[in-house]
This record gives sequence, C-alpha cells and structure tokens, in this order.
Amino acid sequence: MAKHRPLIVPADAPTVVPVFPLAEALLLPRAELPLNIFEPRYLAMIDDALAGDRLIGMIQPDESQPEGERGPALFKVGCLGRISQFGESGDGRYLVTLTGICRFTVVEELSVDTPYRQCRIDVTPFAQDFDASAGEDAVDRTSLLKALAAFLEANKLEADWDGIEQAGTETLVNALSVMSPYGALEKQALLEAKDLKSRAEMLVAITQMMLARMPGDGESSLQ
Repeated sequence: MAKHRPLIVPADAPTVVPVFPLAEALLLPRAELPLNIFEPRYLAMIDDALAGDRLIGMIQPDESQPEGERGPALFKVGCLGRISQFGESGDGRYLVTLTGICRFTVVEELSVDTPYRQCRIDVTPFAQDFDASAGEDAVDRTSLLKALAAFLEANKLEADWDGIEQAGTETLVNALSVMSPYGALEKQALLEAKDLKSRAEMLVAITQMMLARMPGDGESSLQ
C-alpha cells in the first residue's frame, strides 16, 4: 500500500472538498480511519482524490433533519482527511486509510455534476487542530486510562498496555474516540468537543454511562 504524509499546513487546507457521509464513522486530527469502499460513486470519489490532493471530508448524516435532493442532511461539522494508505481488493473494492488533518464547518453544499457530494468548508474555527500538542497538558490522563481499563475488563478484552502508556495524550484520546463503539450522536459530540480536554472528559463520561447500563457479562467491544 502506498503511504503519504498528512497535510499539516493550515494555509494548504482546501475550501471545497468531496464529502463522504457515513454514519458512526469518526475521524479526528492525526487519527486513522480505515474504509472499505465499494459503492461506484465513492470509488469515483477516491479515484478523483488520488488524482488530486488526496483529501476527503468525512461527515455524518444528520438523521434528525429531513432528507434533501442530494441525499441525507449532513451535520455541520466534519473532519478533513488525507488518503494515507490505498490498496485494491480482487473484487473491485478499495481499501483506504484516511489520516485526519483538521475539523471543518460546512459553509454550503454545492450543486455538482460528480456522483458524490461536495461542500464548501471552513477550517478556521478549528485552527488548533493543526497543533499536535494543543491541550495535552490539560487532559486528565489517569481518569481516561481508568475508564479504558474498566471498559476492557467489563468486555473481557485485552490491550497492549505498554503501547497505550507510551502513546501521546492526543494520540490516545483521538484514537480511543475513533475506535469507540458508540452511536452517531455520541461520536458527533466527540468530534465537536471544543478541545482535547473536553473530548477526553466526554469520552470518559460516555464510557461510564455505557458501563452503568451494561449487563454483568458485557456485550460491547471496541471496533
């Protein structure tokens, strides 16, 4: 698989991007999101992105709003990602990994001839996303690891604790958010958290609430 470094310069962020609406899919800065692409319109989107800047906007459909002419309504905040790994399967699918760059707000959806949707976006409200260390010192890492340990124990899962303890705080918070088995609304809340501290606190709170509702033997697992 080909690998490319993610874009890290705010001035290089595009103003128009193809968007991939996918429920319960969360992308965050510098986290990775694997995708299995098989619909023709999204295969075309990947082809076009690979021929250009390799950038795609991940965004969730907003099921609380009525569907429009172009498909499901979209949430107003998504995350820009670069295709950092790409491969093809034997049956015509694309196996893609996106690496998150920064969040964005949707300014407007454009009327386009492409089979996939495109939006005008603004990354300026999330300028801090370009700084990998922004807000790390404010995160209560101990509480985060405690919640993770409780989740793993309840679900009878094992983890590479040496790797977890060595991971940077941003990497840990965002990777756990991306991998979390929570629903679309919870993932959108994690995406829209104003800073890393808020996201970590929200992740801990959601995990604690889920654990409180679980049966004794646990039924959920990290994706």
